[in-house]
Order: sequence, then C-alpha cells, then structure tokens
Amino acid sequence: MTQSLGQSMTWAAFALVMTGVLLNAIAQLALKASVSDTGIINLDVHSLLSSAGSLATNLWLWLGLICYAVSVVVWILALSRVDVSIAYPMLSVGYILNAVAASYLFDEPLGIGKVVGIGVIILGVYILARS
Repeated sequence: MTQSLGQSMTWAAFALVMTGVLLNAIAQLALKASVSDTGIINLDVHSLLSSAGSLATNLWLWLGLICYAVSVVVWILALSRVDVSIAYPMLSVGYILNAVAASYLFDEPLGIGKVVGIGVIILGVYILARS
C-alpha cells in the first residue's frame, strides 16, 4: 500500500513531480550559465554561428540539455501517476527555485515584487497540493 499526500498524489508521485521540477530548474540555470560569456546573441548568421561554435563546447550547455532530457523521462513517470491538472501547475515551484538561485548565482535582482509573487506561488501550490 502506498502512502498518500492527499486524495490523488502519493509520496512517490510527489517525489517524481518535484524531481522533474528540480531538473528543469537546474537546466534553466545551466543554460543561463552557458550564455554568460557569450553576451547577447543576435539573430544574424555571423552571430548565430559564432555563438553556436562557442556553446557547442560549453559544459554548462550540455549539463542543461542532459537535465532537460532526464526531466522528460521523470516527467513521463510522474504523469503516469498524477493527473496533469495537478502535476503541471507544480512546475511553478521551478519559478521560485530559479528566482532565488539566479539572485545568488547571477546577481539578478530579487525585489519586493518578485518576493510577493513567490509568496503567491507558494500559496497556490499549497492549495493545489491539498485539493
């Protein structure tokens, strides 16, 4: 018998959903790190080719892509156990992780508006998880 968090999600399913969210968040941060040295990538052929060459050997890019690939597998496992109407909104937890991590890793501002937004997301995820 599996232990349940509520009516529709077991602890194992919750762990899969959160693992998928975490992998997705790591992927975003790794992709951001991969372009930190390239600066803005313009949409002209020269800039795209130059950036593609630089990024092709960037370990952060590959880490991000691998995290995305693994997250897809984890997400499929999660969706086989949880309704998409419950699982998909849980991805918003990734917004929280990325906002906080980006503040520390990339010195991105974390102003009052973002903090209030994070609070709203936390409340929403809590209500969703309990429903």
